[in-house]
Amino acid sequence: MSPASNPDSPKRPLAVIGGSGFYDLPGLEDRNEFTVDTPYGAPSDRLRTGVLQGRKVVFLARHGRSHSLLPSEVNFRANVYALKSLGVSQIISVSAVGSLREHIAPGDAVLPRQFIDRTEGRARTFFGGGAVAHVSLADPICEHVSEQLACSAEKIGQGSIHRGGTYLCIEGPQFSTRAESELWRQFGATVVGMTGMPEARLAREAEMCYATLALPSDYDCWRGNDDNVTGAAAFAMLKAQVDKTKRIVADALVSLDPGRQCRCHHALDEALFTPLEEMPTTTRQRLSVVLSGFVQRKGAGAA
Repeated sequence: MSPASNPDSPKRPLAVIGGSGFYDLPGLEDRNEFTVDTPYGAPSDRLRTGVLQGRKVVFLARHGRSHSLLPSEVNFRANVYALKSLGVSQIISVSAVGSLREHIAPGDAVLPRQFIDRTEGRARTFFGGGAVAHVSLADPICEHVSEQLACSAEKIGQGSIHRGGTYLCIEGPQFSTRAESELWRQFGATVVGMTGMPEARLAREAEMCYATLALPSDYDCWRGNDDNVTGAAAFAMLKAQVDKTKRIVADALVSLDPGRQCRCHHALDEALFTPLEEMPTTTRQRLSVVLSGFVQRKGAGAA
Protein backbone atom coordinates (compact mmCIF):
# COMPACT_ATOMS: atom_id res chain seq x y z
CA MET A 1 0.00 0.00 0.00
CA SER A 2 1.38 3.39 -0.93
CA PRO A 3 1.78 5.79 2.01
CA ALA A 4 -0.67 8.65 2.10
CA SER A 5 -1.35 11.50 4.46
CA ASN A 6 -4.49 11.83 6.52
CA PRO A 7 -6.02 15.33 6.37
CA ASP A 8 -6.53 15.11 10.14
CA SER A 9 -2.87 14.22 10.75
CA PRO A 10 -2.05 17.20 13.04
CA LYS A 11 -4.76 15.97 15.41
CA ARG A 12 -3.20 12.54 15.96
CA PRO A 13 -0.58 12.28 18.72
CA LEU A 14 2.89 10.85 18.35
CA ALA A 15 4.43 8.94 21.26
CA VAL A 16 7.82 8.76 22.93
CA ILE A 17 8.78 6.02 25.36
CA GLY A 18 11.78 7.27 27.30
CA GLY A 19 14.37 4.85 28.65
CA SER A 20 17.09 5.14 31.29
CA GLY A 21 17.95 8.78 31.94
CA PHE A 22 15.16 10.02 29.66
CA TYR A 23 12.28 10.83 31.99
CA ASP A 24 10.65 13.85 30.35
CA LEU A 25 10.45 15.77 27.10
CA PRO A 26 11.05 19.51 27.42
CA GLY A 27 9.50 22.09 25.14
CA LEU A 28 5.95 20.78 25.31
CA GLU A 29 3.21 23.40 25.46
CA ASP A 30 -0.26 22.87 26.92
CA ARG A 31 1.17 20.16 29.14
CA ASN A 32 -1.10 17.78 30.97
CA GLU A 33 -0.74 14.42 32.63
CA PHE A 34 -3.21 11.76 33.60
CA THR A 35 -3.66 8.13 34.52
CA VAL A 36 -4.84 5.60 31.94
CA ASP A 37 -6.49 2.38 33.05
CA THR A 38 -6.03 -0.64 30.81
CA PRO A 39 -7.27 -4.27 30.85
CA TYR A 40 -3.63 -5.24 31.41
CA GLY A 41 -3.04 -3.13 34.49
CA ALA A 42 -1.34 0.21 35.01
CA PRO A 43 1.29 1.71 32.70
CA SER A 44 4.75 2.54 34.03
CA ASP A 45 3.73 6.07 35.00
CA ARG A 46 1.20 8.78 34.37
CA LEU A 47 1.11 9.75 30.70
CA ARG A 48 2.20 13.27 29.86
CA THR A 49 0.75 15.06 26.86
CA GLY A 50 1.50 18.34 25.15
CA VAL A 51 2.07 20.11 21.86
CA LEU A 52 5.48 20.48 20.22
CA GLN A 53 5.51 22.92 17.30
CA GLY A 54 1.99 21.91 16.34
CA ARG A 55 2.47 18.19 16.93
CA LYS A 56 0.50 16.46 19.66
CA VAL A 57 2.84 14.30 21.73
CA VAL A 58 2.38 11.68 24.44
CA PHE A 59 5.37 10.90 26.65
CA LEU A 60 5.81 7.86 28.90
CA ALA A 61 8.80 7.08 31.10
CA ARG A 62 9.35 3.34 30.64
CA HIS A 63 10.86 2.78 34.08
CA GLY A 64 8.77 5.46 35.79
CA ARG A 65 9.97 9.03 36.23
CA SER A 66 11.93 8.03 39.37
CA HIS A 67 13.34 4.93 37.62
CA SER A 68 11.64 2.55 40.04
CA LEU A 69 10.88 -0.35 37.69
CA LEU A 70 13.25 -3.15 36.73
CA PRO A 71 13.13 -4.14 33.04
CA SER A 72 11.18 -7.27 34.01
CA GLU A 73 8.72 -5.18 36.03
CA VAL A 74 7.76 -2.89 33.15
CA ASN A 75 4.16 -3.55 32.13
CA PHE A 76 4.81 -3.44 28.39
CA ARG A 77 1.25 -4.45 27.47
CA ALA A 78 -0.27 -1.68 29.55
CA ASN A 79 2.19 0.88 28.14
CA VAL A 80 1.47 0.08 24.50
CA TYR A 81 -2.29 -0.32 25.09
CA ALA A 82 -2.47 3.06 26.84
CA LEU A 83 -0.73 4.81 23.94
CA LYS A 84 -2.97 3.09 21.41
CA SER A 85 -6.05 4.13 23.38
CA LEU A 86 -5.03 7.78 22.94
CA GLY A 87 -4.95 7.43 19.16
CA VAL A 88 -1.16 7.12 18.82
CA SER A 89 -0.05 5.41 15.61
CA GLN A 90 3.74 6.00 15.75
CA ILE A 91 6.08 5.29 18.66
CA ILE A 92 9.66 6.47 19.13
CA SER A 93 11.40 4.25 21.68
CA VAL A 94 14.59 5.47 23.33
CA SER A 95 16.70 2.70 24.83
CA ALA A 96 20.06 2.44 26.56
CA VAL A 97 22.23 -0.39 25.24
CA GLY A 98 25.70 -1.87 25.32
CA SER A 99 27.74 -1.98 22.12
CA LEU A 100 28.82 -5.39 20.81
CA ARG A 101 30.91 -3.98 17.97
CA GLU A 102 34.19 -2.09 18.06
CA HIS A 103 33.11 0.51 15.51
CA ILE A 104 30.05 1.48 17.58
CA ALA A 105 31.27 3.63 20.44
CA PRO A 106 29.53 4.95 23.55
CA GLY A 107 27.94 8.24 22.54
CA ASP A 108 26.96 7.01 19.07
CA ALA A 109 23.37 6.45 17.94
CA VAL A 110 22.13 3.13 16.58
CA LEU A 111 18.90 2.62 14.62
CA PRO A 112 18.48 -1.18 14.77
CA ARG A 113 16.18 -2.92 12.31
CA GLN A 114 16.09 -6.37 13.91
CA PHE A 115 15.69 -7.96 17.34
CA ILE A 116 16.74 -11.17 19.04
CA ASP A 117 14.58 -11.88 22.06
CA ARG A 118 16.33 -13.62 24.98
CA THR A 119 13.88 -12.53 27.65
CA GLU A 120 12.18 -15.02 29.93
CA GLY A 121 8.56 -15.07 31.08
CA ARG A 122 7.47 -11.61 29.95
CA ALA A 123 3.91 -11.28 28.67
CA ARG A 124 4.48 -10.82 24.95
CA THR A 125 1.03 -10.77 23.36
CA PHE A 126 -2.33 -9.07 23.79
CA PHE A 127 -4.09 -12.11 22.45
CA GLY A 128 -5.26 -15.35 24.05
CA GLY A 129 -8.41 -16.22 25.96
CA GLY A 130 -10.27 -17.18 22.82
CA ALA A 131 -8.57 -14.88 20.31
CA VAL A 132 -5.62 -16.04 18.18
CA ALA A 133 -3.38 -13.81 16.06
CA HIS A 134 0.02 -14.50 14.51
CA VAL A 135 1.48 -11.18 13.33
CA SER A 136 4.56 -11.05 11.14
CA LEU A 137 7.71 -9.79 12.85
CA ALA A 138 10.01 -10.34 9.88
CA ASP A 139 10.67 -6.59 9.87
CA PRO A 140 9.74 -5.36 13.36
CA ILE A 141 10.90 -1.77 12.88
CA CYS A 142 9.04 0.86 10.86
CA GLU A 143 11.59 1.98 8.28
CA HIS A 144 10.01 5.41 7.87
CA VAL A 145 10.16 6.33 11.57
CA SER A 146 13.63 4.83 11.94
CA GLU A 147 15.00 6.74 8.96
CA GLN A 148 13.58 10.01 10.29
CA LEU A 149 15.32 9.37 13.61
CA ALA A 150 18.57 8.74 11.76
CA CYS A 151 18.20 11.97 9.79
CA SER A 152 17.46 13.92 12.95
CA ALA A 153 20.48 12.39 14.70
CA GLU A 154 22.70 13.43 11.79
CA LYS A 155 21.24 16.93 11.88
CA ILE A 156 21.72 17.39 15.62
CA GLY A 157 25.05 15.56 15.79
CA GLN A 158 25.07 12.47 18.03
CA GLY A 159 28.45 10.86 17.49
CA SER A 160 28.41 8.44 14.58
CA ILE A 161 25.03 7.30 13.25
CA HIS A 162 24.60 3.59 12.56
CA ARG A 163 21.62 2.59 10.43
CA GLY A 164 20.56 -1.02 10.84
CA GLY A 165 21.85 -3.81 13.03
CA THR A 166 20.32 -6.15 15.57
CA TYR A 167 19.22 -5.37 19.13
CA LEU A 168 19.54 -8.42 21.40
CA CYS A 169 17.25 -8.12 24.40
CA ILE A 170 18.19 -9.90 27.64
CA GLU A 171 16.12 -10.29 30.78
CA GLY A 172 18.42 -8.44 33.14
CA PRO A 173 18.61 -6.69 35.49
CA GLN A 174 22.21 -7.92 35.60
CA PHE A 175 24.54 -7.16 32.73
CA SER A 176 25.90 -10.03 30.62
CA THR A 177 28.66 -12.39 31.66
CA ARG A 178 31.73 -12.33 29.43
CA ALA A 179 30.70 -15.67 27.95
CA GLU A 180 27.23 -14.36 27.19
CA SER A 181 28.60 -11.16 25.67
CA GLU A 182 30.76 -13.24 23.32
CA LEU A 183 27.75 -15.41 22.49
CA TRP A 184 25.66 -12.35 21.57
CA ARG A 185 28.43 -11.34 19.18
CA GLN A 186 28.41 -14.80 17.63
CA PHE A 187 24.66 -14.43 17.15
CA GLY A 188 25.44 -11.40 14.98
CA ALA A 189 23.91 -8.89 17.39
CA THR A 190 24.98 -5.26 17.24
CA VAL A 191 23.82 -3.99 20.64
CA VAL A 192 22.44 -5.56 23.80
CA GLY A 193 19.67 -4.09 25.95
CA MET A 194 16.89 -5.07 28.34
CA THR A 195 13.69 -3.40 27.12
CA GLY A 196 13.33 -3.66 23.33
CA MET A 197 11.27 -6.81 23.72
CA PRO A 198 8.38 -7.43 24.03
CA GLU A 199 7.75 -3.73 23.37
CA ALA A 200 8.32 -4.08 19.62
CA ARG A 201 6.18 -7.23 19.45
CA LEU A 202 3.26 -5.53 21.14
CA ALA A 203 3.49 -2.39 19.02
CA ARG A 204 3.16 -4.56 15.91
CA GLU A 205 0.15 -6.42 17.34
CA ALA A 206 -1.44 -3.05 18.09
CA GLU A 207 -0.80 -1.97 14.47
CA MET A 208 1.51 0.88 15.45
CA CYS A 209 4.67 2.12 13.76
CA TYR A 210 7.63 1.54 16.08
CA ALA A 211 11.31 2.47 15.90
CA THR A 212 14.13 2.40 18.43
CA LEU A 213 16.82 4.99 19.02
CA ALA A 214 19.44 2.88 20.79
CA LEU A 215 22.12 4.73 22.76
CA PRO A 216 25.29 2.77 23.61
CA SER A 217 26.57 3.64 27.06
CA ASP A 218 29.39 1.05 27.14
CA TYR A 219 31.01 -1.87 25.31
CA ASP A 220 29.32 -4.52 27.45
CA CYS A 221 32.17 -6.80 28.64
CA TRP A 222 33.36 -8.64 25.53
CA ARG A 223 36.51 -6.63 24.80
CA GLY A 224 38.70 -7.99 27.58
CA ASN A 225 39.32 -8.16 31.30
CA ASP A 226 39.59 -4.40 31.59
CA ASP A 227 35.95 -4.00 30.55
CA ASN A 228 33.56 -4.32 33.46
CA VAL A 229 30.20 -2.63 32.95
CA THR A 230 28.79 -0.87 36.00
CA GLY A 231 25.41 0.75 36.36
CA ALA A 232 27.00 3.96 37.62
CA ALA A 233 29.33 4.30 34.64
CA ALA A 234 26.60 3.46 32.14
CA PHE A 235 24.20 5.96 33.68
CA ALA A 236 26.87 8.67 33.70
CA MET A 237 27.36 8.21 29.96
CA LEU A 238 23.61 8.35 29.34
CA LYS A 239 23.29 11.49 31.46
CA ALA A 240 25.96 13.16 29.37
CA GLN A 241 23.97 12.36 26.21
CA VAL A 242 20.45 13.10 27.41
CA ASP A 243 20.13 16.73 26.31
CA LYS A 244 21.32 15.93 22.79
CA THR A 245 19.06 12.88 22.67
CA LYS A 246 16.04 14.99 23.57
CA ARG A 247 16.87 17.38 20.72
CA ILE A 248 17.07 14.45 18.29
CA VAL A 249 13.70 13.12 19.41
CA ALA A 250 12.09 16.58 19.27
CA ASP A 251 13.38 17.13 15.74
CA ALA A 252 12.04 13.75 14.63
CA LEU A 253 8.64 14.43 16.19
CA VAL A 254 8.28 17.70 14.31
CA SER A 255 9.36 16.05 11.04
CA LEU A 256 7.08 13.00 11.21
CA ASP A 257 3.58 13.07 9.74
CA PRO A 258 1.22 11.68 12.43
CA GLY A 259 -1.36 10.77 9.81
CA ARG A 260 0.95 8.92 7.45
CA GLN A 261 -0.51 5.57 6.44
CA CYS A 262 1.84 2.59 6.72
CA ARG A 263 1.79 -1.18 6.34
CA CYS A 264 2.40 -1.33 10.11
CA HIS A 265 -1.21 -0.17 10.53
CA HIS A 266 -2.48 -3.31 8.74
CA ALA A 267 -0.59 -5.93 10.72
CA LEU A 268 -3.74 -7.81 11.72
CA ASP A 269 -5.22 -8.08 8.22
CA GLU A 270 -3.55 -11.44 7.59
CA ALA A 271 -2.78 -12.32 11.21
CA LEU A 272 -6.10 -12.65 13.02
CA PHE A 273 -7.25 -16.27 12.90
CA THR A 274 -10.30 -16.10 15.16
CA PRO A 275 -13.42 -14.52 13.63
CA LEU A 276 -14.58 -11.53 15.64
CA GLU A 277 -18.01 -13.04 16.13
CA GLU A 278 -16.45 -16.19 17.60
CA MET A 279 -14.43 -14.39 20.27
CA PRO A 280 -15.78 -14.46 23.83
CA THR A 281 -17.42 -11.16 24.69
CA THR A 282 -15.00 -10.44 27.54
CA THR A 283 -12.01 -11.12 25.28
CA ARG A 284 -13.30 -8.89 22.53
CA GLN A 285 -13.91 -6.13 25.04
CA ARG A 286 -10.38 -6.54 26.39
CA LEU A 287 -8.98 -6.31 22.86
CA SER A 288 -11.25 -3.47 21.75
CA VAL A 289 -8.47 -0.88 21.48
CA VAL A 290 -6.02 -3.28 19.81
CA LEU A 291 -8.66 -4.38 17.30
CA SER A 292 -10.12 -0.93 16.66
CA GLY A 293 -8.42 -0.36 13.30
CA PHE A 294 -9.11 -3.89 12.10
CA VAL A 295 -12.78 -3.64 13.07
CA GLN A 296 -13.12 -0.32 11.27
CA ARG A 297 -11.49 -1.67 8.09
CA LYS A 298 -13.67 -4.76 8.07
CA GLY A 299 -16.82 -2.77 8.71
CA ALA A 300 -17.64 -4.99 11.67
CA GLY A 301 -19.65 -3.94 14.68
CA ALA A 302 -17.92 -2.27 17.58
CA ALA A 303 -16.04 -4.63 19.84
